[in-house]
Amino acid sequence: MIHFRLQKVVLTVLGLCCALFASSLMAQTWRWIDPATGRTMYTDTAPPGNARNVVRINASGYADDEYDPDLPYAIRMASEKYPVVLYVGADCEPCKEARDLLNKRSIPFTEKVVQSEADQVELSKLVGDTYVPSVLIGRQKIRGFDAAAYHSALDLAGYPKAESAPAVAGQ
Repeated sequence: MIHFRLQKVVLTVLGLCCALFASSLMAQTWRWIDPATGRTMYTDTAPPGNARNVVRINASGYADDEYDPDLPYAIRMASEKYPVVLYVGADCEPCKEARDLLNKRSIPFTEKVVQSEADQVELSKLVGDTYVPSVLIGRQKIRGFDAAAYHSALDLAGYPKAESAPAVAGQ
C-alpha cells in the first residue's frame, strides 16, 4: 500500500515537472529597445508597435536568426565574437569577389547593399567613406577588396581557413 502511494506521488511530481518544462518551451521571450527610454527590454509579451530592434528569443536563449546548430563550432564561436558584415554596391565586380571569398570559406555574413543616402552615411561613419566593397570583421574594417587582407583578418578572428572549412551547399 505504501509502495503504491509513493509510486502515485512520484508520477504526479514527474507529470507536474513535465508540464512546467513544456510550458517554458512554449513561452516566448522578446528583446526590444524602448523608444521612450532607449533601454533594452526583455519581456514575455510582444513589444508595442513603436519598439525598435525587436527580436524574438527561442527556448534555447538565442534569437531565431542568430543560432545555426549546423555550423561547425569554430565558425559559430568566431561569428559570435567577430560578426562579418559586407557592404556592397550593385553590379560591382570586386564586391562579387569579396562575397565569393566569404562563401568559399563558409563564413556566415550579413550583406548590406549600399543604395540610399542613409546607407552611404552609415558606411561613411564606419569606414570613413563610401567605398565598396567594405567589410567589418568584428571591429576590424577593410576598405576595398584585397584577398590577402580578408584572409588575414578572418584568420585572426578565428575563422577556419578555406581548406578546413566545410563546403558550402551548391559549390
